[in-house]
Amino acid sequence: MPETGTTHAEPQIPVYDLVGVGFGPSNLALAIALTEHNAGPGEPVTAQFLERQPRFGWHRGMLIEDATMQVSFLKDLATMRNPTTEFSFLNYLHAKGRLVDFINHKNLFPLRLEFHDYFEWCAAKVDDLVAYDNDVIAIEPVTDGDAVDYFDVRVGSRSGEESVFRARNLAIGTGLRPNLPEGVVPSERIWHNHELLYRVEKLEAADPSRFVVVGAGQSAAEVTAFLHERFPRAEVCSVFARYGYSPADDSSFANRIFDPEAVDHFYDSPEAFKQRLVGYHANTNYSAVDLDLIDELYRRVYREKVLGVERLRMFNVSRPVEVIETPEGVRATIVTLTTGEQSVLDADVVVYSTGYQPADPSPLLGDLAAHCHRDEDGRLLIERDYRLRTGDEVRGGIYLQGGTEHSHGITSSLLSNTAIRVGEILDSLLARRAAAPEPEYAGTGAGSR
Repeated sequence: MPETGTTHAEPQIPVYDLVGVGFGPSNLALAIALTEHNAGPGEPVTAQFLERQPRFGWHRGMLIEDATMQVSFLKDLATMRNPTTEFSFLNYLHAKGRLVDFINHKNLFPLRLEFHDYFEWCAAKVDDLVAYDNDVIAIEPVTDGDAVDYFDVRVGSRSGEESVFRARNLAIGTGLRPNLPEGVVPSERIWHNHELLYRVEKLEAADPSRFVVVGAGQSAAEVTAFLHERFPRAEVCSVFARYGYSPADDSSFANRIFDPEAVDHFYDSPEAFKQRLVGYHANTNYSAVDLDLIDELYRRVYREKVLGVERLRMFNVSRPVEVIETPEGVRATIVTLTTGEQSVLDADVVVYSTGYQPADPSPLLGDLAAHCHRDEDGRLLIERDYRLRTGDEVRGGIYLQGGTEHSHGITSSLLSNTAIRVGEILDSLLARRAAAPEPEYAGTGAGSR
């Protein structure tokens, strides 16, 4: 198979055991696992993580002041893998002087702002492993004949300079991409909810009179409540196809779908049952809203009916059929799915809270994608250790942190199993390193073993 990557004949550069692409919570958790491993008696794992942002950030545009996590604080970046870790949320609270206050709060679910601060606290403790302001441009195979021995990760910095990081293994954690319905083009007046807090200040100066929020999940409900409170003179119209917001099922038995062993059960299941299992428990995560928030929105709707001033309007069993920009704003045509009746809403802004999609790693992998095996539906085949199934000619592992829902289940893109997942990736990397023969070319410099 012809390759456009580099060969061993090129100048030798340092080789890392692992290069991580992206530095969100998943690869941050992997950096923590590596740091704890390297502090022990075993052979160290050399690693470098690359992140396009200038500093750590996780959904900053949705860090609404009163929004809480939907996962227990015990499912932090490390505790379920190593209960004695210094990177636990409890240790973070102790370092911040809030441990007693949090205990007295009697709550399993911290503020999202607080959990983000915990992430930043962890990221600062492993900042020697990450290079910010480095955007990965391409990943290229390093070949020796037909064999792919290494991966060259080419990055560009904000200054325009390019550099190369050579890896024995890759961990791709490029996160999720905002999902917009087909035909929707984002603009100053039409945008996805991940931009919410970045837009607020400008919106306040414009003194908007009407918002349209499209979506039925947690983010849609949060955006609806936020805009309704933040802009007391504006009307907020929530548009969704369901009859009402559906509560998230966080009951004890249903939560077993997020247990570590549930990944094994899902992975080994027949394909038909995998699809049924996702359907059974979709309401633990997808298009589902915390019951407290549902109740709060209903209280607001009812209160406004009593007062005779209805600013919060629910367009249920409805969807937008046309959204166009006008000189004055945005015109949204909403159709009622039961009757076909249409309503026209002239608004200042339309916010799509329509979820996220996992990033397809294939474009980033370039020529390496041709070495990756796929199923009959064209989906990437992924081993139980989150490693892409490749031809035997590829000697290193390409691990995915996300985009594995079809093989590993609902939890693949969530925080619930992050600590366990990165431990499994690290164990796989170490086992494969121990079993592999010493390569003929090991590079030079601190990254080489």
